Amino acid sequence: MKDPRVANKPLAVLRAGAQPFESADDDDRVISWIGDAPIVLLGESSHGTHDFYEARARLTQKLIEQKGFAAVAIEGDWPDAYQVNRYVLGGNEPDAASALSGFRRFPSWMWRNTVVADFVEWLREHNKATPRPEWRTGFYGLDLYSLHTSIRAVVDYLDQRDPDAARAARMSYACFDHFGHDADSYAWAAGRLGVETCEAEVTRELVALHQRQMELVRRNGPAASEEFFSAEQNARLAYNAEHYYRTMFGGRIAAWNIRDEHMAEILSELLEHMQSRNQAPKVVVWAHNSHVGDARATEMGEQGGRNLGQLLRERYGPRVKTIGFTTYTGTVIAASDWNGRAACKHINPALPDSYEELFHEMDRPRFFLPILPDSELHDALSSRRLERGIGVVYRPANERQSHYFHARLASQFDAIIHLDETRALSPLEFAQPPAVGEPAETFPEGT
Repeated sequence: MKDPRVANKPLAVLRAGAQPFESADDDDRVISWIGDAPIVLLGESSHGTHDFYEARARLTQKLIEQKGFAAVAIEGDWPDAYQVNRYVLGGNEPDAASALSGFRRFPSWMWRNTVVADFVEWLREHNKATPRPEWRTGFYGLDLYSLHTSIRAVVDYLDQRDPDAARAARMSYACFDHFGHDADSYAWAAGRLGVETCEAEVTRELVALHQRQMELVRRNGPAASEEFFSAEQNARLAYNAEHYYRTMFGGRIAAWNIRDEHMAEILSELLEHMQSRNQAPKVVVWAHNSHVGDARATEMGEQGGRNLGQLLRERYGPRVKTIGFTTYTGTVIAASDWNGRAACKHINPALPDSYEELFHEMDRPRFFLPILPDSELHDALSSRRLERGIGVVYRPANERQSHYFHARLASQFDAIIHLDETRALSPLEFAQPPAVGEPAETFPEGT
């Protein structure tokens, strides 16, 4: 018979290492732990939990105010987030809800919700009170689903500055017209039917913009204008999105890797751009745990998957701090199917042998758990256990198959914030508009 003292040792170690996470003072403890790290990844174990979004927003405000962070980068598309960026830097949109209107595809609640709207208003006011432009904080998107929107943004930029280049870009991007205005149709034709792709055309336009950048650097120095930088990222998005859609039906892991490699590439471009403009190259990332936690510690990594957290750790080492968020039960905004209607769903209590159940057994409603290397706590969280991830679709009836995977949490994150019972987000609207042109955000993975 197992000695109960041995059985309870992991809980005793976890309780000894857990720190309260219930007040502003507790937020400050997390900020102190982050220290001087310039890249902070804040996760979530669902795309529809108010408490995760609220905690990330609070911590991000403190990182901006106390540590001088100059960018927030989200698991959203570049052009949609850049509309918000213009607003927080003084643009003419009437309010945050209007600035967030670019996030109109399923699942619109992922960014069009009351927590994000409040944060965007706060960031605009913070920037207004900031005397020097290089001290202001921008808002950017890392994802790659906006193929056609990004193409339009590139052409619109060139229309205003170089009509000949704009005509050439239209001719290149017209390749996609053969597939209509639906990126899924291109994915099917390129991936399943083997028709000639638009790879050469998107490559041509990205190279053309890069050459334009070299010429601007030669004339004006290294700092690119914000609008040119945005156009270049849209061209990069079109290039990587074409590759993503061409690969999408060829295997889930291959497509996932292209997506997260794009996120890492955009983030690196953003950091270099900030440095060229004398901004502090400090960025907070908001994305799902499945993107910010190191894939090498998960089932996906065992299958060859890579993700943003892994790629950033490999490139920037200890300059990256990663915090995952977990919950045991509560409510969540999610759909039952792709492009389905948003609904408030009850989250099942976590399964036995899961990290979430282990944290629930600690009997602490909310806590912060820094995972120091070579510690008893690290050893206690190094076992291979189940971990839950809810994306934009939640199916409680087959939760084990749809929402759990095995992971070694101590190698996945630098710290965990566990909120034992959580509540659903409040979307700015529940109705989902019909999908047009672009696929749903997070398609096909859901996270």
